[in-house]
Amino acid sequence: MAVGEFLRARRDRITPEAAGLPADVRPRRVPGLRREEVASLAGVSVDYYVKLERGLARGVSRSVWEALARALRLDETERAHLWDLVAAETGVVMRREPLPRQRVTPGLRNLLATLDHVPAMVQGRRTDVLASNTLFTALYAGFTGRNLARFILLDPAAKDLYPEWPEVARSVVAVLRLYAGAHPDDPELTPLVDELTRASALFRQVWNEHAVVRHADGRKRFRHPVVGELTLNYETFTAAGDPEQTLVMFHADPGSPSADALRLLGAWHASV
Repeated sequence: MAVGEFLRARRDRITPEAAGLPADVRPRRVPGLRREEVASLAGVSVDYYVKLERGLARGVSRSVWEALARALRLDETERAHLWDLVAAETGVVMRREPLPRQRVTPGLRNLLATLDHVPAMVQGRRTDVLASNTLFTALYAGFTGRNLARFILLDPAAKDLYPEWPEVARSVVAVLRLYAGAHPDDPELTPLVDELTRASALFRQVWNEHAVVRHADGRKRFRHPVVGELTLNYETFTAAGDPEQTLVMFHADPGSPSADALRLLGAWHASV
């Protein structure tokens, strides 16, 4: 039923205006598009579309899924997530062998150690931190576990660390949703999702919205207990030997107060 839930969540998100439909004077009982409007935009019958929302995804052609993606204004990340969900439910593509344990290569660990002026980490599946340098440890005050999603959503220290905690929390849930679509059979994912579902109301809300996102670069604000507020840019690089490992590096704008704070953070951490 994941495909149907995703379609409904995306349909609720799109307004008639955003879909290019004329203004409707009739009262609307749904927050977004009606089923018949999506069906019309995609060029399928209403009955056919209703079956898709009910989870009957087998035998549907790629052209129909493409038409629905256009009708629902899915971006590139959301399209990839839809293909993953369709493959998982129809059995067309199914990973049958267990996922191999992720290992950071010695070369990548050595590279991390040389990055002594920028916080850096290697992130793996499910937002697991597989390795990090000393400046990352200093920046992420209070993070003592392995999984970033668990830290962000459940650890009170995360709310102190992130001035914009609700936005950060929603984003990490969307990252997990994207991963879940690609790896529905990951045996370590279900316990994590169950734990977060039980313990976090925000997780339950955002998870049911089916939002998905892929982080490549951006900016993030931190409130560090020693050096105060920092605004850092982050860049991600995919490891050649494992496309599900990414090297994430944080850096400040040159000459900014955040650059000064980052240097102070390094000096402080070296002294403790």
